[in-house]
Amino acid sequence: MFISARLGCFLLTVFLSSTSAFSQQSTPPPQPANDMVNLDVVVTPKSGPPITGLQQQDFTVLENKTPVPINSFRAVTANEAPIEVVLVIDDVNTGLSNIAYERTEIDKFFHANGGHLANPIALAFLTDSGIKLQDNFSTDGNSLSAALDQYTIGLHSIIRSGGIYSAEERFEVSVKALLELATHEASRPGRKFILWISPGWPLLSGPGVEEQMSDKQRQQIFTNVVGISNLLRQGRITLYSIDPLGSADFAGRAFWWEAYEKGISKPNQADWGDIALQVLAVQSGGLALTTDNDITAMLQRCVSDSQAYYELSFVPSLEQKRATYHHVEVRVAKSGAVARARQGFYTQP
Repeated sequence: MFISARLGCFLLTVFLSSTSAFSQQSTPPPQPANDMVNLDVVVTPKSGPPITGLQQQDFTVLENKTPVPINSFRAVTANEAPIEVVLVIDDVNTGLSNIAYERTEIDKFFHANGGHLANPIALAFLTDSGIKLQDNFSTDGNSLSAALDQYTIGLHSIIRSGGIYSAEERFEVSVKALLELATHEASRPGRKFILWISPGWPLLSGPGVEEQMSDKQRQQIFTNVVGISNLLRQGRITLYSIDPLGSADFAGRAFWWEAYEKGISKPNQADWGDIALQVLAVQSGGLALTTDNDITAMLQRCVSDSQAYYELSFVPSLEQKRATYHHVEVRVAKSGAVARARQGFYTQP
């Protein structure tokens, strides 16, 4: 198919391209030690802020369903290591009709607590011409609000008729923007959050839909899934997907991504949904919030993850094959609590 072939070529080359403005100004992210996997773990009740005061013995880490010894442990609070936050306003996939409401909700978030933000935040804007990131991070919500007011969303050049070509274009612009932004942030020290306000980019095919793709095209998708996963892990980036449409999203589209949530371990399993925004968010240890359009509350819920978390590391099993997927699960011995962290990693011999 034309669409699959074109997008396959695009995805294959995007990591090799040197045209990214962010990439040209950034150094590659630090490579993790080959014998160590580091996890940032947030523990929460069913509702409420992260749980503090846990000890190493409260945690169990499983690699491919097998318990592994925890090599190091550290409890972290916001005062010890503030997390940088990039807030992405996605005009490409959200649409002009929702931008005004979205901006109002973001303003509420900025002005809460008198404009004093717990985390340094930078704004990023995704339009048809690509992604633009603010130069500096700030904890002044009032100045961020003023910067948001000054930014004018550009006119669309991408076809918005709902046709296949429009979906293909938006997919390309969106994935390239994520790669540029993640590459830029991965070059910075410390842990980072990317809060992407968007219903997500088009999946191009849904669960249960037969897609005629060649083995080469599936290999290309798999290669890029591995690349994105490793980039987020190496840069200590947690991705969050915030759907501004909430329950108004049509025909249950907001939940299509759940069929791809578990990740893939082989090229022949690859599909477009494996690069969905929501899938990448959940797999990175973040959240995919899709059932509410209270954007202010959803932003507050995401940044609350930075208030307390746990750094764990373990030595993975020896694996000589390239790009082999290892599923990771973190369990916590506290009633009613859930541990959330990166769900897996790919080997890089």
